[in-house]
Amino acid sequence: MSHKLNTEQLSATAALAVQLMRIPSVTPDDKGCNQVMIDRLAALGFSIETMRFGNVNNFWARYGQRGPVLCFAGHTDVVPPGPEEKWLSPPFEPAIRDAFLYGRGAADMKGSLAAMITACEAVLADEQVGDAGLAGSIAFLITADEEGAAIHGTREVISTLEQRNEKITWCVVGEPSSTEHLGDVVKVGRRGSLHGVLTVHGVQGHVAYPHLARNPVHKAMLPLNELCQEVWDHGNDVFPPTSFQISNIHAGTGVDNVIPGSLEAVFNFRFSTELNESIIRQRTEAILDKYELEYTLEWKLSGLPFLTRNEGLINAVRDSIHEVTGVTTMPSTTGGTSDGRFIAPTGAEVVELGPCNASIHKIDEHVRLTDLDALSLIYQGIIRRLLLPA
Repeated sequence: MSHKLNTEQLSATAALAVQLMRIPSVTPDDKGCNQVMIDRLAALGFSIETMRFGNVNNFWARYGQRGPVLCFAGHTDVVPPGPEEKWLSPPFEPAIRDAFLYGRGAADMKGSLAAMITACEAVLADEQVGDAGLAGSIAFLITADEEGAAIHGTREVISTLEQRNEKITWCVVGEPSSTEHLGDVVKVGRRGSLHGVLTVHGVQGHVAYPHLARNPVHKAMLPLNELCQEVWDHGNDVFPPTSFQISNIHAGTGVDNVIPGSLEAVFNFRFSTELNESIIRQRTEAILDKYELEYTLEWKLSGLPFLTRNEGLINAVRDSIHEVTGVTTMPSTTGGTSDGRFIAPTGAEVVELGPCNASIHKIDEHVRLTDLDALSLIYQGIIRRLLLPA
């Protein structure tokens, strides 16, 4: 059942989520979302540094000057809504139905952003807390370039911080990590991602005269099948086995009487810490070379695998989740890539914690209203456990 949305009747976290969701910040244009967050953080006493790279707005905000640094990281950009007529309510007009908040960005990840800010507001409103009372600093790293190319966002901000030796100790990324219940899964690492574009070169000709041509489709079938059947590794105690997937194959001119002159296959490896880029490339090319193909192969590394093993941040996250929800969380490394891949190489401990992810990127994306408030409490618990003296 739907009813008219009145933000005055919502919690502070839900109201801020609605404010952010009303902004159609399709990647990479934040459309003013960043400024909404900046205004709230500046009011708390955060120093704000806007960083624009290419056509992307980012910002780095910090409360306190000493270490260690607890950073909340996230993105204000969202994926396109798709055909709006298929939504039960307009994607950028948030609506409440049956205790769920609907709209693009509800779960990925404007709900998390709102919870991060209200968590800081609650902690810093405590009279016993202030800059002098924190055993370190709180920071925000926010980009509008996560859902798209991810070239001018977190990667560039981290590079800037590294150049001036400004370090992040712990980082909570607000990606929607949960599955059935808030906090049941947190991401403590991610697999690496390596893309390949294989072009098999043949000789174009008439299908009636195959001896005068060289069919690249026929040439590519066996090596591609071997790549699919290859056991790349067996994974380990924290990572599943490496996966090879072909995402696109293209060949032909569009007519049925021409042998194509080339075939293009696009593929991806999601790889564990058992492998590295160099080994994958060597093994792939060795398989291709067995078949005496004439080919070119282009590679693009999107991110290396990372894993947070240190118990400091993980314990704080686990205990905060259990305190608020009663849930015993499960650490995981499954799923796609996130901006954590740019932060972890600096030495920071990285954990991803956010709402349930079943509806992300879908028509009628949604989040449970009570989960937003609970998430804010969990984030508060993490701050207190890491930055408030015992």
